[in-house]
Amino acid sequence: MTDLLAALLLGIIEGITEFLPISSTGHLLIAQHWLGPRSDLFNIGIQAGAILAVVLIYRQRLWALAQGFLGRATVAGAHGEALSAAQARDYAFKLAAAFGVTAVLGVLVKKLGFQLPETVTPIAWALVLGGVWMMLAEQLAARRAARIGERAAVTWLVAVLVGVGQVIAGVFPGTSRSATTIFIALLAGTTSRAAATEFAFLVGIPTMFAATGYELVDLIADGRVGQENWAAFAVAFAASAVTAFVAVKWLLRYIQTHRFTVFAVYRIALGILLLAWLPAGE
Repeated sequence: MTDLLAALLLGIIEGITEFLPISSTGHLLIAQHWLGPRSDLFNIGIQAGAILAVVLIYRQRLWALAQGFLGRATVAGAHGEALSAAQARDYAFKLAAAFGVTAVLGVLVKKLGFQLPETVTPIAWALVLGGVWMMLAEQLAARRAARIGERAAVTWLVAVLVGVGQVIAGVFPGTSRSATTIFIALLAGTTSRAAATEFAFLVGIPTMFAATGYELVDLIADGRVGQENWAAFAVAFAASAVTAFVAVKWLLRYIQTHRFTVFAVYRIALGILLLAWLPAGE
């Protein structure tokens, strides 16, 4: 298999899995077990390609928030409802808070020398345990929603916990950033699935772009720019953006009438298959 074809496959895998609650990093590392390892810049950078798809999908929402933040009296909300400038600022500040928590903790983790696992076994366990946690969280979230009703508001507690959740997902590949942040939001008080998913997706925009920029600066500082296969990176980035656009559009329709249970079952099945199939320590 040529390097560009392998990069194309990795980009497609990233685009499909970035926003589905099944762990994109976990799937990338599993695929690279057979397709060959890639740099941290490649793994993080093509996630930014998937994030670009979210920017396009939520462009009207982002523009509305920007208008409100700059003082427009009333702008369009997520579902066409009236959104005051104060509400737009409040939402934007909570996005910034979630990103700020992620940035501070993420830099700390990086300084401590965290490295992605080189074997599939810990990822397989994360898939299984994360799937079990998703099933439990699904039940708890449903009970909470039945008790307090549907709430679309994002509180400061939700914002901070979502920021922490992004770091946890980054430290443990296989956990899934989208699953972690969505269920944290659901359990912490934002019981509306659409609202929790939107906040989790939007806070991923500055997070992944910043992570890509951080890796790029680090690459330049170390003089390793020439070692990166930029053609393969470009192919994977483009494939990730296109497939993520389709995947997110589908997911936003899916969650209107379905729970996340099918993704939990898939995670558990894949994790068990990997644990049973791979030799110990691989």
